[in-house]
Amino acid sequence: MEAASIPVRATRATPLNALQAFLSRYGLIIVLLALPVGFAVHDVASGHGLTHIIQNLKDGVSNGAIWALVAIGYTLVYGIIELINFAHGDVFMIGSFVSFAMWGTLGVTLSTGPLGVVGGLIVAGLIAMIACGALNVMIERVAYRPLRGAPKLAPLITAVGFSFILQNVGLEWLGGSPHGVDDLVRAQHILFTVGGVQIINADVLAIGITVPLVIVLVTFVNRTRLGRAMRATAQDPEAARLMGINVDVTISLTFLLGGLMAGAAGLIYALYNTTVWFQQGFEAGLIAFTAAVMGGIGNLQGAVLGGVIIGCIQQISDDRINSTWTPAIVFAYLILIMVFRPQGLLGEETREAG
Repeated sequence: MEAASIPVRATRATPLNALQAFLSRYGLIIVLLALPVGFAVHDVASGHGLTHIIQNLKDGVSNGAIWALVAIGYTLVYGIIELINFAHGDVFMIGSFVSFAMWGTLGVTLSTGPLGVVGGLIVAGLIAMIACGALNVMIERVAYRPLRGAPKLAPLITAVGFSFILQNVGLEWLGGSPHGVDDLVRAQHILFTVGGVQIINADVLAIGITVPLVIVLVTFVNRTRLGRAMRATAQDPEAARLMGINVDVTISLTFLLGGLMAGAAGLIYALYNTTVWFQQGFEAGLIAFTAAVMGGIGNLQGAVLGGVIIGCIQQISDDRINSTWTPAIVFAYLILIMVFRPQGLLGEETREAG
C-alpha cells in the first residue's frame, strides 16, 4: 500500500514576507548607516556638502579609539573566564589619575618644551600602564581566582564591589569634583585641514597611540606561544590544562594585558579631555562594555570596531541631535544590532559552560 503524499503548500509572497526577507539580509547595514547617511543626505540637500558629517566621523573615530582600548580589557577577560569585570572601568580611571600624578611629579609643563613634554608623557604613560596592569592582576588574584569554582553571581558581585572600592580611592585622591589638568598637548590645536576637515592634536594622540597598541596586542595573541595559550584557555580551560598550559598564569596574563590597555586609555583620556574625575570610570566602563558586546564579545577586532562605532554615534548625536539623547541612541543601536546579529558584528562562537 503506497503512502499517501501530502502536497506542500507554497508560501504566498506577501509584502510582509518580502519586508522580512529584506530586513533579514540588509537590516544590519541599514542600522549602521542610518545616522551618518541620513545626516549626509540632509547636508547635501541643504547645500552644505559632506564636510560636516566627515568632521563628525573623524571626531568619532578619535574619541572611539579611547573606548576601544578599554573595551579590549572587557573582551579579553570575558573571552577567557566569561566574567564581566565591572572593576575594569575604574582601573581605567586609576590610569588617568596615575598619569596626571606622574607628569606633576616629573614637572612636565608646557614650559619644558616639546621634547620634555613628549619624554615626560611617555614615562608617565608607561608607569600608568604598569600600575593598571599590576592592579588588574592583583584584583584577579585576590578577588576572582578564589571564586573561580563558585556560582557565576559571586565573582560578578565581587567585581562590582571592587569597582566601588576603586571609585572611593579616586574620590579620596582628587576629591569629588572634576579636576582640570594641564593641556600639555594643546589638544584642540589644528595641525592641518583636509577638504575642510580639521585634524587636531587630540586626533593624532588618540589614533597614534591606539593603533600601534592594538596591532601589537593582536600580533601577540595570534603569533606568540603565550597568545596561543590564551586562545586555548578561552576555548577549553580543562583541555588546556591537560596540554600542560598553566591556566592560572594565562588568566593573570590576560588581566595584565587588559590593565595595560586601560592605563594607556587613561593617559589618552586625561590629555584628550583635559579633565579627570573619580566617576569617569563608570561611564567609560558602561560604554566600553557596550562596545565589546556590539563588536562581538571575545573578539579583539570586534571590540575596536564597537568602540569606533559608538564614538561616531556619540559624536553625531551630540552635535546633531542633543547630548541628553546620546545614551539612549547608543543603546538603541546596541539593541538593533543584537536583534540582527546576536553574537555581535564580528562575534565568534563562545564555549558553553560545562
